[in-house]
Amino acid sequence: MDRRRALHAFAAASIGLFSGALAAQSATVRRIGFLAARSRSTKSHPDVYYDAFVQGMRELGYIEGRNLEIEWRFADGNYERLPALARDLVNVGVQVIVTHGTPPPVAAKKATTSIPIVAITMTDPIGSGLVASLARPGGNVTGLSNITPDLSPKQIQLLKALVPGVKRVAVLLNLGNTSSKPILENLEKAGAELGVAIVPMHAPTLDAIDVGFATMAKERIPAVIVTSDAFLVGQASNIASRGIKNKIVVLAPFPDDVATGSLLGYGPNLADIYRRGAVYVDKILRGANPRDLPIEQPSQVELGINRKTAKAIGIKIPGPLLARAERVLE
Repeated sequence: MDRRRALHAFAAASIGLFSGALAAQSATVRRIGFLAARSRSTKSHPDVYYDAFVQGMRELGYIEGRNLEIEWRFADGNYERLPALARDLVNVGVQVIVTHGTPPPVAAKKATTSIPIVAITMTDPIGSGLVASLARPGGNVTGLSNITPDLSPKQIQLLKALVPGVKRVAVLLNLGNTSSKPILENLEKAGAELGVAIVPMHAPTLDAIDVGFATMAKERIPAVIVTSDAFLVGQASNIASRGIKNKIVVLAPFPDDVATGSLLGYGPNLADIYRRGAVYVDKILRGANPRDLPIEQPSQVELGINRKTAKAIGIKIPGPLLARAERVLE
């Protein structure tokens, strides 16, 4: 009888220790940094992509204010601030640095070779020197690519289908972003093959965007492709409104952008990529080495169409184009 009581006592103690260990683990506060090229997400100006990352972390059990602390650093579209912000995250001792686009992870990698970096929506991870290969990154950077340079031929084809006879297409880009060069090269190659001249327009500020649209209107360029630069993505609604005002077709880099007024949006589901970024952070916090985590690429792209914008511009959308769209806003 005494032996039975002893066994019960031992079992109870073991369960208590195990439960205590789990409680301690769940109570451990993880501290990560997020190096953002755009501005803070607010109720009046929400950033659905940052919010998608936070939601992804929540779905994995990481709750801000409970067991997760995120050190946010915002460059507000000024890429020159990124190196100092990256060094600041290193100095405060975060466990993982999360970034988006290409300039932020480049700045973070220069600031540290030891803290893991999860880069979300990289455009050219190998060409930018961030990783050795997609299968085995080989350093402290891993994450997800948005593959947008590969979509250039289809972007030109979409505009030719929407604007028959188009001969010139503008491209809004930010030359401060190292991924802009390969994007422009691919667009120029695709344009040459399809008989469309590409007119690049450097637009690192809102004033430059205004100048670009004024030039498009003056030269009667009927359509513009917006590249997947973090600053330009953050200006989606401003770009869309200027397109409507000048009756210029705006082809945005992501399908979500039609919700802010762009006539077309073509690319991967960006919000889903941000949620997937949380999975990488979770793996690293659990002990995975970024050098061994392959770069993930989107498996599919989506087309979004805003019919209200098309009507405002005076564009009739062909039936076959509507039929192939995954998202149509009336």
